[in-house]
Amino acid sequence: MTKKLQSITSKIPAIIALCLIVLAWYLICVSGLVPAYMLPSPVNVAKALISDMPLILMHARYTLQEAFYGLCIGILLAFVSATLMDRFLTINRAFYPLMVITQTIPTIAIAPVLVLWMGFGMAPKIALVVITTFFPIAVGLLDGYKSVDQDAVNLMRAMGATKFQIFRHLKFPSALNQFFSGLKISASYAVVGAVVAEWLGGFNGLGVYMTRVKKAYAFDKMFAVIIFIVIISLLLMLAVNIIRNLSMPWIRTEKEGKEV
Repeated sequence: MTKKLQSITSKIPAIIALCLIVLAWYLICVSGLVPAYMLPSPVNVAKALISDMPLILMHARYTLQEAFYGLCIGILLAFVSATLMDRFLTINRAFYPLMVITQTIPTIAIAPVLVLWMGFGMAPKIALVVITTFFPIAVGLLDGYKSVDQDAVNLMRAMGATKFQIFRHLKFPSALNQFFSGLKISASYAVVGAVVAEWLGGFNGLGVYMTRVKKAYAFDKMFAVIIFIVIISLLLMLAVNIIRNLSMPWIRTEKEGKEV
């Protein structure tokens, strides 16, 4: 009971801060300091979110599909790349700088090229999500592999363990914490990457919806879909935390031991 109470009370400051921000937003709109067409009231945004929810959900189905496919491909590529880079030093030296360079290019600059090459379908959106989500996961895995205790590796070698056994029983479990840290970042980036790609062309998706309401100067609906994207990103991060706790039960045991 005490732990649950501590968990609830730890979230109170964040809730209070969020309420204060919304209250300040409402007061600014009511006072008329900012015109309504520039900053709609949170009440109008909430009404727009409720009234347009069926349409937003329809577009969200396409965006989430693109984000899911891109994230899955990004995880697979990151796992293969990080594992090969950890296993072979030459590959690490050759490809790690290229990975860093890809992150210096703004996604908004890559998106038009992808649309030009792949058309206005789902392919360029998935490709941009892959580019966006690949790096945090790959770097997290690579750092996790390198953080393994070398004495433990030597001990397993002395006991006759193969390289695959060392990887399966020691390196990969040790890298899981960093993997999920990178996955949490990539999960939130996945939706944003898909939306950015949809801005530049497409027929369905939250980015397409945002472009249409922006052209119609319906900024209450614009803010509504932004809030919806934030909620989706937070839910994805929560899902990653749940999967992490299920995959790494020893982390929860260690935390409980420290609290005791």
